[in-house]
Amino acid sequence: MNWKPNRALSISLVNQIVHWMTEQILNGHWPNGTKLPAQRQLALSLGVNRSTLQEAIEELKADGILCSKVGSSTFVSNDSWNILVKQKQPNWQRYIETSIHKSNYQTIQLINEFEQDESIIRLSTGELSPSLLPTKKIQQSLQHLKLDGKAIGYSSPQGSLALRQALVHYLKKRNIETTVDNICIVSGGLQALQLIAVGLLEPGSTVLQEKYSYLNSVHPFQSYGMNLHSISSNNNQMVIQRKMSGQNIFYAIPTLHNPTGAIWPQQKKEQFYEQCLAANMPIIEDDVYFELAFEKLSPPLKAIDTSGQVVYLGSVSKTLSPGLRIGWVVAPTPVIKRLADIKMQMDYGSSAFSQEIVTHWLTSDLYEEHIMYLKSELQKRALYMEKLLAQYFTNIASWEKSKGGFYIWLKFHKPILTSAFFYKLLKQKVLINPGYIYEPKDAFHIRLSYAYANEEDLKEGLICLQKIALEE
Repeated sequence: MNWKPNRALSISLVNQIVHWMTEQILNGHWPNGTKLPAQRQLALSLGVNRSTLQEAIEELKADGILCSKVGSSTFVSNDSWNILVKQKQPNWQRYIETSIHKSNYQTIQLINEFEQDESIIRLSTGELSPSLLPTKKIQQSLQHLKLDGKAIGYSSPQGSLALRQALVHYLKKRNIETTVDNICIVSGGLQALQLIAVGLLEPGSTVLQEKYSYLNSVHPFQSYGMNLHSISSNNNQMVIQRKMSGQNIFYAIPTLHNPTGAIWPQQKKEQFYEQCLAANMPIIEDDVYFELAFEKLSPPLKAIDTSGQVVYLGSVSKTLSPGLRIGWVVAPTPVIKRLADIKMQMDYGSSAFSQEIVTHWLTSDLYEEHIMYLKSELQKRALYMEKLLAQYFTNIASWEKSKGGFYIWLKFHKPILTSAFFYKLLKQKVLINPGYIYEPKDAFHIRLSYAYANEEDLKEGLICLQKIALEE
């Protein structure tokens, strides 16, 4: 044994011996169960007092790395190597638990996990069926893209100028008058919410929302120290209280609300806008489903915004492809500049290829043609689901006829929608989005989607849902 502790070091002799012994174990020189030399002999070999050696051994015993058996013998613990490996790693669980971002609810984590299982019937997913995506046409359209090195490089902070110009023209169909300087391209609507949370609000701010809200199923604001506050509707009006601390903002989905599928009438939009204007409260208008309405719509809040009160969000994730990850924010210039700056710090711009594809589709007839086809197919699917609901759920639940988009908000007569109910369905290979992920106290609702599953799976899934509901 050639090693001896170095008395010239500032590290104590005990700590040097502890480190040396652990290295012998980790390097395989002292396998599990190895009997250590007698303490007197080992102390002599190391050139230290026996009491110094004993102190080092007791420390390793306390950590479970060494152990004593009958008599005075000391052995390497059978689990010593695993213990030492864990000690050498950072305490990642502590890092995770003390980090800023809030974890998803367990139900949502399971939804995200099992949506990737092709054997699962997805009754609630907020995604188009692969059969409804224009895969072949997108592939064909790639041949018409004229790309150069600059076009496929890093994007400018606000995104592709050509795409923003296309959006200026396209948004006029929603009666929204804007300019390229007032648009920022983002990687989907969720990133827009994250940018707003980081760039516009201070910790302790309040984000107001409707009773059932998509925001409760994700945490773009809660993770940065903001509070959510639900507002109830009274006689089809939103009742907004001005007295709230911090910087407040209202998150609204007036058109094809997620999860309820509701559409605000024009009178409600106007009254709501006037209330927010009086309260000096900005509005986030999430309008990602508007193109999928089955009937003609009244203009969005942004169209009646004369004071820069509304931050407007749009996306092609619900229409063209979620994988393109392209959305946009329309807002006053200072807001856009702020969000663009933060976005560049996060990802240095959305995909240049995706922006080129979306630009091509918006500036040709491809997008409009696809939207017409998509609405027709979704309406057929909605009618089929409503037919199944009438056949199997009339006596146990209620619902409203779909106005477009993806969803039907099913309400059971009894409060049966618990986590146990969710697990029972999951065991039967049926996946749902229960109401409690949108409003924690809700036990009555399910967000049903007709956009993803085929007719056979929809029927099988709804029959299974009815069967378990009748057992409750």
